[in-house]
Amino acid sequence: MNFSEVFKLSNQLCKFSPNGKYLASCVQYRLVIRDVSTLQILQLYTCLDQIQHAEWSADSMFILCAMYKRGIVQVWSLEQPDWHCKIDEGSAGLVSSCWSPDGRHILNTTEFHLRITLWSLSAKSVSYIKYPKACQKGIAFTSDGRHMALAERRDCKDYISIFVCNDWRLLRHFETDTQDLTGIDWAPNGCVLAAWDTCLEYKVLLYSLDGRLLSTYSAYEWSLGIKSLTWSPSSQFLAVGSYDEKVRILNHVTWKPIKELVHPVVVSSPKTVAYREVDKSQSVEPSQLTFPPPRGTPSSLFTVHSKYELVDVPVTLRTVKPDTDRANPELGIGMLAFSPDNRYLATKNDNMPCCVWIWDIQKMRLSVVLEQTSPVRSFHWDPVQPRLAICTGNSKVYLWSPTGCVSVQVPVEGTFNVLSLAWHPLGEDSLLLTSKDHFCICYLETSEDH
Repeated sequence: MNFSEVFKLSNQLCKFSPNGKYLASCVQYRLVIRDVSTLQILQLYTCLDQIQHAEWSADSMFILCAMYKRGIVQVWSLEQPDWHCKIDEGSAGLVSSCWSPDGRHILNTTEFHLRITLWSLSAKSVSYIKYPKACQKGIAFTSDGRHMALAERRDCKDYISIFVCNDWRLLRHFETDTQDLTGIDWAPNGCVLAAWDTCLEYKVLLYSLDGRLLSTYSAYEWSLGIKSLTWSPSSQFLAVGSYDEKVRILNHVTWKPIKELVHPVVVSSPKTVAYREVDKSQSVEPSQLTFPPPRGTPSSLFTVHSKYELVDVPVTLRTVKPDTDRANPELGIGMLAFSPDNRYLATKNDNMPCCVWIWDIQKMRLSVVLEQTSPVRSFHWDPVQPRLAICTGNSKVYLWSPTGCVSVQVPVEGTFNVLSLAWHPLGEDSLLLTSKDHFCICYLETSEDH
């Protein structure tokens, strides 16, 4: 396993291009484009202000940089470095900006979600969509890029509009039976749209492309409901994580749950493999570990080398007591991700923040539990093979595959606390690691996946 040198970064804005050839990073008001294979700078663009958001077009030919404070989006071309485009929303303001799947239209959401402005780079035209809803995930495109679903709010009611992306005509517009629609997400095959209600009410609604309500599912009432939701890559399963610390796997035929995945404090199944991260330099009992770690802990505490140890079941996992009097309590399933081959589902139960749960979807049972020394910040599957990368905000990156797991120290001078990570989009054995002000690339050797 090798690491590149460390490069500067602002706002953790660093992204691989979809075709895997380029790497964009932002340093204050500068946009730096590098060649992925050599990390040599190919282009350097200067924006009008500090960049707050950057996004590649799907064909990797353009990149937009949004400066929300100034209500401005600047677009740069890789093929024609002298060409550029500036979009100014003026007094309407700007809260989000994204590409359409064709890479030739930009959707800007104005302040207070009054409207979405649709800018065409090719036709140099502009059109408007009114009443977009301010919610967790209000815009969703099908994976083939043909259709867009938009959550809307008007007259104190929730609606969904479905548009055809090639000419932006309205295909369907319908009201949803929700109190406060929180998000929408297409199945990967583009045939079914999932919509879910506020966390105050457990409700998932499933719609066909033509706006028909296929099914409604509610697991329980009078308690905090859905916290996370994701489709399997095959579109066969919809995994719904909720505040009751369970994941329900709905099937695509009846839209009823075929399995409830429970996250118990004591894991006792002999078929489950349990790994615990331990420090090599000292033998620390789990009961001695301070949890959560105190704020402002010096990073020298994290320079200790660690490894995983197999733990005999039954194993008792560390938990935190959530403050249920506050909004968004640290409770329930906050993260869900299917492996690209549909074989595994990784989950995180927020009141056991140091644990990653890996479920075997073919057998519908818990396969592996990883218990880290620090709370898990994020995890992502390799897009090509069942291999999970995990970071916990310290100077290590963790990898799990069906053959085992490994903890790797990022070998840089000074502190490099990994706050987020991303796989190369083509799965070419490289990981992008970002800290608060820097990034580097981790190159994996396939022989070390054990």
